[in-house]
Amino acid sequence: MKTKTQFVCVALVVSFLAVSEGSAGVSIVGGLTYQKQAGAGETYKGIIFLKNNGTEPQELKLYQTDYQFRFDGSNSYGTPGKLPRSNANWLSFNPHRLVVPAGETASVSYTVKVPNNPNLNGTYWSMIMVEGIPKSSPESTLAEKDKAKIGITQVIRYGVQMVTDITDSGERKIGFLDIKLLKENEKRTLQIDIENTGQRWLRPAVWAEIYNDTGDYIGRFEGGKKRIFPGTSVRYKVDLSEIPSGNYKALLVADCGGDHIFGANYSLKLEK
Repeated sequence: MKTKTQFVCVALVVSFLAVSEGSAGVSIVGGLTYQKQAGAGETYKGIIFLKNNGTEPQELKLYQTDYQFRFDGSNSYGTPGKLPRSNANWLSFNPHRLVVPAGETASVSYTVKVPNNPNLNGTYWSMIMVEGIPKSSPESTLAEKDKAKIGITQVIRYGVQMVTDITDSGERKIGFLDIKLLKENEKRTLQIDIENTGQRWLRPAVWAEIYNDTGDYIGRFEGGKKRIFPGTSVRYKVDLSEIPSGNYKALLVADCGGDHIFGANYSLKLEK
């Protein structure tokens, strides 16, 4: 089943790729997703604030990547501007390197120039990576001169998603890739892989409505919410452990908000 209306889904994503060094620690003020609606040919600007919560100065470098993810947990941080829906080439920012004093906040200004292309539609995105430079690194300008460094260096890296929605355009559509009934740690789990086959990012809330073989309603079992960019996919898991063994019908629902609701029917055989 599927109905359509004008609706925009917004989501937040965090990409922790390592941990911070020593007592230094920089956070991104206001979250890790910067999203804006704009039309073709428009320009918009903004500021990313970086807070040093540590007791020592922290040197940082910033650079761009594309970003893609799949239901199997794999992530790709590729060359900026290569993905069909990358906005990396629209984006400029400054500075690319900076030192944030202990306890203080620094800012990075960015500008997004949307091409004047009438064929643009839906959602475009990329990443600004914010990576700490340890004092022990050859890149560091804060390193103590003539002092040997021994040990393991740990680095923090944040992925800040820069998202441009072309006004309210773009088809909103998802597809059910695969459905599996699994037994995990003594639990029955319905595993649902979903792909965004449309042109705009979505954040479906997924659940399963279960009926027995005589059509009686058993209950609704939640799978949570996850955001999906166009061409990416995610995996949901629904716990069916409390349902007795037997044959059932499952109505799988992916609710993207408003009237954007997608569903699929499946038959299930639950065993001990």
